[in-house]
Amino acid sequence: MNATIPLQAPYQALALQTTCHAVNRCEDQASTRARMQASIDRVHRQILASKAFIGADLKLVVVPEYFLTGYPLGDSISGWAVKAALAIDGPEYQRLGDLCRDCGVYFSGNAYELDLHFPGLYFQTSFIIDDQGHLILRYRRLVSMFSPTPHDLWDRYLEIYGLEGVFPVADTPLGRLACVASEEILYPEIARSLALRGAEVLLHSSSEVSSTRLTPKDIAKRARAHENNCWLISANSAGMLDVDMPNQSVDGLSKVVDYLGEVRAEAGSGESMAAQANIDIGALRHYRARPGMGNMLARQRLELFAATYAGTVYPANTMLDAQGQVLQPERAHFAQVQSSTMASLVSRGVIASE
Repeated sequence: MNATIPLQAPYQALALQTTCHAVNRCEDQASTRARMQASIDRVHRQILASKAFIGADLKLVVVPEYFLTGYPLGDSISGWAVKAALAIDGPEYQRLGDLCRDCGVYFSGNAYELDLHFPGLYFQTSFIIDDQGHLILRYRRLVSMFSPTPHDLWDRYLEIYGLEGVFPVADTPLGRLACVASEEILYPEIARSLALRGAEVLLHSSSEVSSTRLTPKDIAKRARAHENNCWLISANSAGMLDVDMPNQSVDGLSKVVDYLGEVRAEAGSGESMAAQANIDIGALRHYRARPGMGNMLARQRLELFAATYAGTVYPANTMLDAQGQVLQPERAHFAQVQSSTMASLVSRGVIASE
């Protein structure tokens, strides 16, 4: 990808730590959608107030995973698709577009989303909307323990969207933006695939358990930024309401990490705009263009690993039948596939048997 879009001057980016108001206990579709709209309205007000404090150069905002809905608890896949998933041209996206125009910001979040090519299923989707209200990037989570992914429908998904639709990067005046969803920050291959397609800023919507000690995800944020010479903007929830889980289990750790792996800003607990920092894409590009040990992208020797990655661990296409038609599995499907994957790894000697 060649640099074609002129860069804006350095700007402020915010990982907005906001509370998730879950929809699990909503009794009908009308109350579910009303709660989603109320969440968008609340975030809209928070962004306007944050921008008034931070300054007019706040141009990029990332919000947490689940910010509209929470996650499915006891719902079937098809049931959650009906209850909580967004249509790709639905009112929620339209309302978020209005928010971006009014606030003058690029906005990245994560939501459950329908796709007419795969009826009865949903994808967990990270997205970017520009400051004119246009959705410019849609990334479907690739690694999930409990939700359908493009990999589960791999052959059909590639036929429809191609590999660039799997690893999208948006070239914008704020730099080349890409998304990593939730626990995918633990999988270095995803961030590396995006970086090798030109990504300069990784937008990470998360809803993760926090701790006073370093957590695996928090370590991974620093590592992904450093090893790919990327900025990383990671927004975590400020608690999750209306679920039985202790509300503040997912709270804190929102942060901005620079392309050297240094944390530039970090939020404590509760709703917060503290995780905001100045993003200088010109400085990043200068660093990537200079020879040296710290230039991690220029030092990649991918051929060394090609044979290792050519094999299969977790199988593709587990939600397509023999004729390539979409299956609608029960929730138990995911644990069953993982169990068979582990048995295969034991038989191959990758995992030692007990």
